[in-house]
Amino acid sequence: MSRLSFLFALVALTAFVPLSAIADDHGDTMMKKCAEVCNACQIECDSCFQHCLDLVASGKAEHKATAQLCVDCGEVCSTCSTLCARNSPIFKQMLECCAKSCEECAVACEKFPNDEHMAACAKSCRECAKMCMEMSKHDSK
Repeated sequence: MSRLSFLFALVALTAFVPLSAIADDHGDTMMKKCAEVCNACQIECDSCFQHCLDLVASGKAEHKATAQLCVDCGEVCSTCSTLCARNSPIFKQMLECCAKSCEECAVACEKFPNDEHMAACAKSCRECAKMCMEMSKHDSK
């Protein structure tokens, strides 16, 4: 199986296995909630990334840096969500990274307060950063 085929299969599998089912096996509702918040932020960041690309394509080059932050933040949120759902032994390091990434993305998106799409991304990033910081202070194991 090629690497690309494997990735598509993995993505398809995650559509059938909700994060809540994975986290419930560990009985940890805080980890489940954190995984869900990170997942929601990943979706918002990926959507905002596409929005920024559209803006850049229409000649608004000032959105290029924000597009990069959104796509990178979305990737970090996705990884953090996965590690929280697994109750990974390295989730705390990822929580700290995710919180920092979300803060940077929120600051970038907040530079465009009249853009509803970017405001929604900033809000989601702020919520995710807050949750990740709270979770990084707790011992879930």
